[in-house]
Amino acid sequence: MTQDEAKALVGKRAAQLVEDGMAVGLGTGSTSTMFIKALGERVKNEGLKIRCVASSDASTELGLSLGMDVVTLNVLPELDLYIDGADEVAPGFALIKGGGAALLREKIVASSAKKFVCVVDSTKLVEKLGKFPLPIEVIKMALPLVEKRLSELDLNPKLRMLKDGSGPLLTDEQNYILDCHCGVIENPEETAAEIRNIVGVVEHGLFLGLASMVLVAGEDGVTEITE
Repeated sequence: MTQDEAKALVGKRAAQLVEDGMAVGLGTGSTSTMFIKALGERVKNEGLKIRCVASSDASTELGLSLGMDVVTLNVLPELDLYIDGADEVAPGFALIKGGGAALLREKIVASSAKKFVCVVDSTKLVEKLGKFPLPIEVIKMALPLVEKRLSELDLNPKLRMLKDGSGPLLTDEQNYILDCHCGVIENPEETAAEIRNIVGVVEHGLFLGLASMVLVAGEDGVTEITE
């Protein structure tokens, strides 16, 4: 099974968790895209009636293009279910997210949901977080300050650039992303607290205590993990 096939499989499985009348949070990224497409098929073929809040402009546009009712948190402040992927999943459902530069909105939408289900392929499972760079969203003005403070914490921050090299990447909220190549994160809670104490940090990509279920796609199909 290819990674794309695994993402499609787990996305379809996640779409089956959505029930008629639910308020649903739509994640961001390649696996979430598969979920949104599968959910759109259910809306089209089954007449599933749901309302959605998306965690990025891209997911909003995709949902609307599939005929889904996508609104803002002002309209729908409490969600029944949030489905999103992750860059890494460690024991205890400790996650690194933000590879798609939507970590701020993702954490907001996740925090608004009664249940957050994380959808990944088996390559995202790790014993300890940190192989994937830890993204941190930063106010533009504060970039020099935050870079200095993160460097003092030995987190090795690097400003994320656009793929064409034309300049820094900007989030949907027009902030910068610093990717911290910090290696193994032995104590995610402590690291998260240290980062949040830096003035100018908007949000970090450590998602701790938010997910309640992980769906993992592998060669044997989709495995449901609950803790």
